[in-house]
Amino acid sequence: MTSVSVPQPRPFKLFDKLIYGFGSLAVGTKQVAFSAFLLLFYNQVVGIPAHLVSLAILGSLVVDALSDPITGELSDNFRSRWGRRHPFMYFAALPTAVLFMLMWMPPAGWSDGALLAYMFLTATTSRIFITFYEIPASALTHEFTQDYDQRTSIMSFRYFFGYIGGLGMSVLALKVFLVPTETYPVGQLNPQGYMYYGMTGAAVIFVAILVSAAGTHHRIKELPQAPVKPRRKAMTILREMGGTLKHKPFLQVLSFGVLKYTAMGLTSAMSLYFGIYVWGLGPSGLALLSMDGIVSVCLALVVAPLVSKHFGKKASAIGLAVCGVMLGLIPYVLRLSGLFFENGHPALLWTLFAFQITTGIGTATSAILVSSMIADVVDDAARRTGRHSAGLFFAASSFMQKCTGGLGVMAAGILLTIAAFPKGARPGDVPPEVIERLLFTYVPMIAIFWAIAAVILSFYRIDRSAHEENVRAFTPGSAGTDKLGSEDPQGDEPPATVEPAR
Repeated sequence: MTSVSVPQPRPFKLFDKLIYGFGSLAVGTKQVAFSAFLLLFYNQVVGIPAHLVSLAILGSLVVDALSDPITGELSDNFRSRWGRRHPFMYFAALPTAVLFMLMWMPPAGWSDGALLAYMFLTATTSRIFITFYEIPASALTHEFTQDYDQRTSIMSFRYFFGYIGGLGMSVLALKVFLVPTETYPVGQLNPQGYMYYGMTGAAVIFVAILVSAAGTHHRIKELPQAPVKPRRKAMTILREMGGTLKHKPFLQVLSFGVLKYTAMGLTSAMSLYFGIYVWGLGPSGLALLSMDGIVSVCLALVVAPLVSKHFGKKASAIGLAVCGVMLGLIPYVLRLSGLFFENGHPALLWTLFAFQITTGIGTATSAILVSSMIADVVDDAARRTGRHSAGLFFAASSFMQKCTGGLGVMAAGILLTIAAFPKGARPGDVPPEVIERLLFTYVPMIAIFWAIAAVILSFYRIDRSAHEENVRAFTPGSAGTDKLGSEDPQGDEPPATVEPAR
């Protein structure tokens, strides 16, 4: 079998990591908007019942979930003089920004049903368009380097900027856009503030995507071009996709990620409800708590490569996540037990801040490691099938993260419905039994999600030595050896020839 070699990518230095990671500002901005603000806005401000809003958000996730693997497959097999990833990245910038802005500008005078349809349409299309950036950009992590530890370092920067984007926009929203006015003494209920939030977020999304795409454009010539394949029928493509996605280590990582991000989405969606109605915090206190993630991810940026190098990705991802979540639930358990600070106590805010930082370090580090594991799964699957499908696998990674704003928000809507939480409630007016019911349901839900996730990931078996063996057996840019495709579930096609972008 013949092949065309691909120039080995140059070392990925600090500046490269910063430029590449910068694009995740867009992903973080979108993610926190969906997971923390969208339910509150359409429920408490627009006035649509929480369970209907959460169902619409979940519905948008389902539609988007169908687009993710299609985008991944297209990205894996797209051929152009700009390579297979960058054309999608450039294309995503403008429509994603415009649709994000429109999501926060619902028309006045429409019925609840019409407004719900408007939210569903803008949310779904904005999700689909940002997928055109997110999946190809994520797949580049695998193509930039084969090194086990370097991938974790690169992914750390992507998550750093993702958190900065989301949490930075949260601070801006709570300190600048959603501040109390004479008309709206509760700033989080001010509709005009959400309009400014949407406009600013749209600008961040547009700039971040273009900077990241343009900043990595010069590396296109070093990356593998899409393989030349004979024309295939749709069912053949679907069979190949299905065979690839049945890879056991991938399913273990995917299951862990779906449960983890759903739990994170539930926590994020409830954060403003808890801050306003449980802890009785004002805009300044809410803004401070939203900054915990910035501190956490700065520390995770350092922690993730260190623990990966010394303890391995799987053990670190499970251990840090479990410890972080257990610490994060302590304030709620203590409040239910009557052992925590009363609202208004000087130590309340800073104690909550400290607990959230420790939780954030664990969950952020775990998220970084799991995404790095996806890149390792690509090599493991390629050794068995002869196909490198980074885009397809990272489509699943994208889906995992979107669960924060889909399944997580759906769980939050169910939680609010179970607790019979009132619509349009003002701080201090929610009956104590409602707050108690809310916490009694939230704590076990979070614990169960994370416990099941940890058990599933414990079966993952790709460690450093297995990864190095996979890299030796299959090097991206080489068409393959006699080892390739030995476990291909189809077995009727040889591995495709890979050549560099021209």
